[in-house]
Parts: sequence; C-alpha cells; structure tokens
Amino acid sequence: MLAPVTEVWNHRSIVMNLTQRELKAKYKKSVLGWLWSLLNPASTLLIYSVVFGVFLKVVPPVAGNGELKNYAVYLFTALVVWNFFNAAVVGSMEGMVGAGPLIRKVYLPPECIPLSVVLAAVLQTVIEAGLLVAVMIAVGNVSLTFLLFPVLLVLLMLFSTGVGLVVAMMNVYYRDVRYLVTIALLFLFYATPIIYTIDLIPEEHWGLPMRDIVEANPLTQFVEAARSIFYLLEVPALDTWAYLVAVAVGSLALGWWLFARRSAELAEEL
Repeated sequence: MLAPVTEVWNHRSIVMNLTQRELKAKYKKSVLGWLWSLLNPASTLLIYSVVFGVFLKVVPPVAGNGELKNYAVYLFTALVVWNFFNAAVVGSMEGMVGAGPLIRKVYLPPECIPLSVVLAAVLQTVIEAGLLVAVMIAVGNVSLTFLLFPVLLVLLMLFSTGVGLVVAMMNVYYRDVRYLVTIALLFLFYATPIIYTIDLIPEEHWGLPMRDIVEANPLTQFVEAARSIFYLLEVPALDTWAYLVAVAVGSLALGWWLFARRSAELAEEL
C-alpha cells in the first residue's frame, strides 16, 4: 500500500491542479457563481427547519450558553458534517467516471481523482463552517471548543476519502453502484440523528438495541461531535475521539487498499 501512497505524493501537484479544476467547474457559467455555496445549504436548512422544527416540532436541547434553544442552528451544525460526506462520496463516483478521457491520455495515479474531489469539498465545508461560526457569534453561543473543528474535519476527510475510493472504484465496473449509493445515502441520512435528536430513538425496538446500533454509525459520532463542539460547547469525550480516529484511519486504509488492487485496470474500464 505504501507504493501507491508514495506515487500519489509524487503527483501532488496534479492533485492540486485537479482540485482547482474541480472548483472552477463547480459553478461554471452560473450567474450567481460561488454564492450557491451559501444558497444551497441555506435552502436545505430552511426546508428541514420548517418541516421538522415547525410542523413536526422537534425540540433541540439547550445550547452551551444555557439560553439558546434553536432547531435551525442545531440542524445546521449536523448538516455541515453531512454535506461534506455526501459531496465527497457522490463527487468521487462522478469525478472518476468523468476523468476517463484524461486517464487514458495522461498517466496519473487514479487515486488522484477522488482525492481532488474531497479536497474541493473541504473548501465548501470551510465556507459553511465559517457561516456557522458567524451565526454562533451572533446568538452568543461561543467557546474555544470551536478550535477542535479542524481536527474533526481532518478525521471526517479521511473517513470520507476511504468510502469515496471504494464507491468510485466499484462504480467504474458496475454503473448500477451509483444508483445503489444514492439509495444508501438517503437511508443513511435518516438513520443518522441529523434532523432529530438521538434521544428520540428507542433504546430497544423489535428486540434490537436500536440506539446502540445508531450510535455505532460513524456518521452519528461525527455529527454528535460537531454538535458538542459548536452547539453544546463541550469537548467530545476521549472515547469518542478514539472511535473517530479508528474509523477514519480504518476507512482510509481499507478504501485505499481496495482501490489500489484494481487501479491498474481502471483506465481500460473507463
């Protein structure tokens, strides 16, 4: 596995160029351009806030300042995590297929394509996180725990890259994977406590430890850690950090290994 990693590092300038190309193409020929980076998450936030915060009356916990109790802010914190993961996974699949002509013409490690997509998604997340911090400052819910978010983002990036590498490789061989992943992501979104609080999940249902199952979901831990940092103003527990490090490193190692095994054949399939 070290050989492919070294090869990608030697081609790091290509990764950065691909990332820049990804960013430039994102809103090409769009009138509003990068303003969509704010409008897209804002529209999603508005829809879910109305449906679940107003109609279904999901009640968020009290924030770290002891006063704030706002569902939209509580939801936005989780969406920052989800939006990055979703963009990294879906973008890796689309980017890999779209890069077929480039890979056939110029030699570059195929891993460079998903990596460039993930790096481009980081910028979007930084914009959303910056907006979230601005909102927290405006409502008076501020703490030094915000400084922990870059660490959380790095772990989330490693985890998402691992997943993205696997689905990107599989989608090259079986184009049905794209549709299956779309369904899986929809299920995963609702199986993660993003639009609801985790205490709404029964501890046991159908004879199964439902809450334990949901808590074992890595995205649940990423979301809850982000809410601890931004909303509750608490430092996530040490065992949470240990779990996130384990799943992040494990996902990247497994994803990279699986991708590297078939990388030599990808150009022919594309």
